[in-house]
Amino acid sequence: MYLHPTVRSLAANLAEVAPAPTAPPPSAPSVPAARASTAQYVLCGALQFLLFVAYACLNAVILVGGYDWIASATGLIEIYRRSVEFGSAAFAVMCAVPILAKWTLVGRWKRQQIRVWSLAYVRFWTVKTLIRTNPLVLFIGSPVYSLYLRALGARVGRGVVILSPHMPVCTDLLTIGDGTVIRKDAAFNCYRANAGVIQTGAVTLGKDVYIGQQTVIDIETSMGDGSQLGNSSSLHESQAVPAGQRWHGSPAQPTEVDYRAVGPARCGRLRRFSYGFFQVLNALVLYMPIATGGLVVLLSEVPHLSQLIGPGHEAATSWAFYRDQLIFSSVLFFGLLITGLVTVVTVPRLLNLALRPDKVYPLYGFYYWLQRMISRMTNAKVYVSLFGDSSYITTYLRSIGYDLSRVEQTGSNFGMNVEHDTPFLSTVGTGTMVSDGLSIMNADFSSTSFRVTRVAIGPRNFLGNALVFPSGSRTGENCLLGTKVLIPLDGDVRENVGLLGSPSFEIPRSVQRDSSFDYLKDGKVLRRKLAAKTRHNTVTIALHLLVRWFHLFFITLLALVAVDVFHRFGLPAIAVAVVVSPLISAAFFTFVDRAVTGFGPLKPRFCSIYDIAFWRHERYWKVPAMRYIQMLNGTPFKNIIWRLLGVRIGRRVFGDGCWITERSLVAIGDDSTLNEGSIIQSHSLEDGTFKSDHITIGANCTLGAGALVHYGVTMGDGADLGPDSFLMKGEEIAPYTQWLGNPARESRDVRPVELAGVASSLAAAPISPLSLQQHQTAARRITHEAPRPEKDQREPEPT
Repeated sequence: MYLHPTVRSLAANLAEVAPAPTAPPPSAPSVPAARASTAQYVLCGALQFLLFVAYACLNAVILVGGYDWIASATGLIEIYRRSVEFGSAAFAVMCAVPILAKWTLVGRWKRQQIRVWSLAYVRFWTVKTLIRTNPLVLFIGSPVYSLYLRALGARVGRGVVILSPHMPVCTDLLTIGDGTVIRKDAAFNCYRANAGVIQTGAVTLGKDVYIGQQTVIDIETSMGDGSQLGNSSSLHESQAVPAGQRWHGSPAQPTEVDYRAVGPARCGRLRRFSYGFFQVLNALVLYMPIATGGLVVLLSEVPHLSQLIGPGHEAATSWAFYRDQLIFSSVLFFGLLITGLVTVVTVPRLLNLALRPDKVYPLYGFYYWLQRMISRMTNAKVYVSLFGDSSYITTYLRSIGYDLSRVEQTGSNFGMNVEHDTPFLSTVGTGTMVSDGLSIMNADFSSTSFRVTRVAIGPRNFLGNALVFPSGSRTGENCLLGTKVLIPLDGDVRENVGLLGSPSFEIPRSVQRDSSFDYLKDGKVLRRKLAAKTRHNTVTIALHLLVRWFHLFFITLLALVAVDVFHRFGLPAIAVAVVVSPLISAAFFTFVDRAVTGFGPLKPRFCSIYDIAFWRHERYWKVPAMRYIQMLNGTPFKNIIWRLLGVRIGRRVFGDGCWITERSLVAIGDDSTLNEGSIIQSHSLEDGTFKSDHITIGANCTLGAGALVHYGVTMGDGADLGPDSFLMKGEEIAPYTQWLGNPARESRDVRPVELAGVASSLAAAPISPLSLQQHQTAARRITHEAPRPEKDQREPEPT
């Protein structure tokens, strides 16, 4: 439709090209899925639970022993000294155990296939979980992180800069050459899950390679010396980028765009060693003592705590104990929330005074530390989640440094997930709306240097989900930037068009369906609707805070009760509290999730953002907490939680990190495989029109790493969606077919999209009124478009 935007050109194309005869789809996949038995599935879950209990008990033993030793000290200086000693020992153990476990349980990773839910998979899952919970994972962007990868068996060269938090698992199959730069949110796991099997494979990166932000690198891929992979791109299995070439897109293809944006600077070994040394020293003398000794000081110096949990006092049987814990949790929660907000608004502004835009600084120095601190503090997810999807988000973003020009308030200017490298060089034009998952890329890195530079998003744009917006973007005013689109860095400035895909091509800026509710965007109607939405969102924010405060109250209450009865029951009391805490959290937030929707399923919607149905949907996004479910990745327990949350999920589904936004609108068949970073999103919000619909994924289907499935999609049994692919709204995939790309196409017909341009007007040939009406009716059937409502009509129901 985009290649032939007029009825006349489309009819001519259909007349010239006769459809080729197609064979019926096979009745079974060419490679049968490796299906585990229910007994294996149950046994795997039981072993994973026992390992979790053993790990929790070990932590309880270490925690109690360390607490008793530190608490026996007299005076703050002695408490601090013992806290440093205990914290250093605990830090060393937490760093060493995952490395020892990897070499003991696995040895060296090799190319192999591991059946999901088998005993071999339990070993894989144990090693993966341990190495990703190692404290050294927090040293992203530091030379210490490269040392950690080497300790796990990876071949990492000198001067490598890794800014991505995605920790590779099969490290012996990873090779990274000298001077390579890997940007934020790049995934290079060296394994993938496919049809019930974990497949491990090599990822080989040469010297001076550049990998852009939000990329996916599949197994058995390679990049030659000096090559580049652009942002929002992916390498699929067996793809190899020759030395010196630049590729982008999903799957990647050659390009002339140069993604290296900053020159080198002097950065020697002494600078790298000093930065890493002081990072570790800071953790040992500051963070670890606060985490260990701070607990001792808190329980001994806070009056009501020291009185109520003292030896011989039955605090848990006194009503005053629960009253005081209610007060304590309230002060702790709201005190930390307000203190953190003040800190985020003030401290980064002071730090930013020392950084100059467009100046090249060497890595691993004072200025690099400043940039990292500004980025970490101002990207506090708690506040973006709190204020996002409401009128308050623009005030918050301005307070931390964004330039939002003249704000045209819609009540949904930004979603609940917006990131940046620095907020002080982030500009968003008037009238622009941003969905979730925007990452503003206003810092450029090489293997020796970095700089910060301004990024400007034009006015009256609409930005979809999962976007990376770099400096130097060739987009201007009134653009629609589709979900997962690759923002162009070359060519003319795009204006008054839409962009879709990776690499991107032009599409119409808007369709008639999305203008159905434009009459609500002006004058008194807008002001009245906006005020009502703000009131509703204010209640939603209050519920968001109330739920999290109540959760903190329960967890602190459980911990203090365990401490109180410790004198009677000993170590088992602490171990039980450690094991039960995550179970209580999961049960609590599951109840909240269902309560928000009245314990019923969501319904497909087609409405304005000023409809109360959409406001309730925003409450569904904001009030429940969902990140806890990621702790259950790769276990049968995740399927139990999904089922409790309303997902119609089949048996033995393997979820390695999939995110489902509208749980009760999704159905997943037996033995399907959902890879890490995949997203099942049952909604869209283009230009203030909210649409949601069911998604059905058949049995034995596979979603690749980083893939996104949009609303209204149906995948037949055995279908396969490749890594980093975008399956667009309304697609119906035949059984046992493979689709990949952005936008996804059937693999036998995957070619780079070549568009010389899309016409902005309809056919010039005259059309009779009757035939025009017929064409409009047919178009509504194809696009599920509802008629434009008049001002005195009710908003249309979904078709």
